[in-house]
Amino acid sequence: MPSIAQSPELGEPLDPLPREFAALMRPEIPGLVKEIGFEIERAYPVYTHLFNGPHCDAIRQGVEQALAAFVDRVDTPGTNSTLRDELLRQFGRVEAYEGRALDSLLGAYRLGARVALRRAKSIGRTYNLSPTLILAFADALFAYVDELESLSREGYVSVRTRAVSDVAALRRKLLHLVVAGPPLPRAAVAELCREASWQLPAECTLVVLRPPAARVVPDRLDRDVLADLSLPHPHLLVPGPLTAERRAMLDAALAGTPAVLGLTVPPAQAAHSLRWARRVLQLVDDGIVADAPVVACEDHLTTLWLLSDPALTAQLAQRELAPLDGLSGTRRERLIETLRVHVSTRAPAEQVGELLGVHAQTVRYRLRNLDNHFGDRLLDPERRFALEAALRALHLHGRRSAD
Repeated sequence: MPSIAQSPELGEPLDPLPREFAALMRPEIPGLVKEIGFEIERAYPVYTHLFNGPHCDAIRQGVEQALAAFVDRVDTPGTNSTLRDELLRQFGRVEAYEGRALDSLLGAYRLGARVALRRAKSIGRTYNLSPTLILAFADALFAYVDELESLSREGYVSVRTRAVSDVAALRRKLLHLVVAGPPLPRAAVAELCREASWQLPAECTLVVLRPPAARVVPDRLDRDVLADLSLPHPHLLVPGPLTAERRAMLDAALAGTPAVLGLTVPPAQAAHSLRWARRVLQLVDDGIVADAPVVACEDHLTTLWLLSDPALTAQLAQRELAPLDGLSGTRRERLIETLRVHVSTRAPAEQVGELLGVHAQTVRYRLRNLDNHFGDRLLDPERRFALEAALRALHLHGRRSAD
């Protein structure tokens, strides 16, 4: 039974799109997200800092949801799009927070539609689809863009129509500006600080919350804490370091909501602190960092560093462990694990054996084998450091794979 794309304003059915077309489009979504992002950055440089800043994941999720919801609608009419709707409204709110007119965002939507139509034409040529079908797709797509624009306009207007004296809205806008990414727009921040009666601190601490933040009690936050709990990835900015008093305040306000405490940094580096804290939260989800109600980013800096570029650490491990490439899988794994514990602990064979759960004599046998394979590499400080970094990164990746 053919799927019908609905007009967002009139509710009149457009030309029918067969459900089979959804099956052809769905595998294209990941590549299409990247292509649309590239074209938008090229056509609208104002969005470059957003695509590469701390909100990049939320932005890409919004683009992906918009595409997926369209395909879902072709496949199954009436599919729920609540998440997409909220993300699109948030796009509009961000434009208002950053003081831009809505024209750039709406232009980006239409550009994204043209990129999607270009991809659909390519699919049409590959599968010999009729021109009539591609035309019906174009009609449905641009009607869908009208719907996206309407949602973002709703979010935009909800911010712009607030009274200027709405300190809460001003402070959310201020938070967004501070964490948008370097360079810090100091003139705009200074003006907002005056309007919102907020003093820019010498240092600040970002706190990332696991969504949804429904249990957070905003009234228990100190008055100078900036917060936006409505974001898909909610976060707070606490002026200054997290003293004992600030920690007690956070514990009361978060009410059990899992959180990651970012590093205390100057406001110009707030975007970095936010990015690192979000990465630690992802590592918690991946099972690499131990879960806890509150996780401190500063306790996991080495892990952040080692896993900051998985492809690069894989290359490092391949280079440093090349002397063991000729060994069988099981034997190689045992030697690598023994080498990791030996290099990281500098402990005698007896202690290494206890950590590995094997006899000390077995450890000595393995270490002699390692000496034969690596030779003087284990005595060179620089090579030994690179080897230890590679082994630690492999171990962390292994924990994620095991989980």
